[in-house]
Amino acid sequence: MIAFALPALLERHAAAGERYHEFLRHPSLSLGLYVLPAGSEDAQSPHAEDEVYLVVSGQARFRCGTEDRQVGPNDLLFVEAHAEHRFHAIAEDLTLLVFFAPAHSG
Repeated sequence: MIAFALPALLERHAAAGERYHEFLRHPSLSLGLYVLPAGSEDAQSPHAEDEVYLVVSGQARFRCGTEDRQVGPNDLLFVEAHAEHRFHAIAEDLTLLVFFAPAHSG
């Protein structure tokens, strides 16, 4: 078993100095923290893996294909592999737990 505490993950993310910081990798799954500051652009492109986002904190809108919705703390979003998606209108710093299955190839 491997266990994580969110405050420690947030510290590791800040020390890494990048928007996305992977903290677990296994062939079947990878996990990371993705932080987007308020007013920033989410420049990600579609991934080859299925993806789940858990909104830890913040407020934004999320577009996937033709769907567009408001997201905030405790929202859980599933995105199929290769789907065009991104966060936008980021009103408050957005912190997301990101799960990729299988492990992210990018």
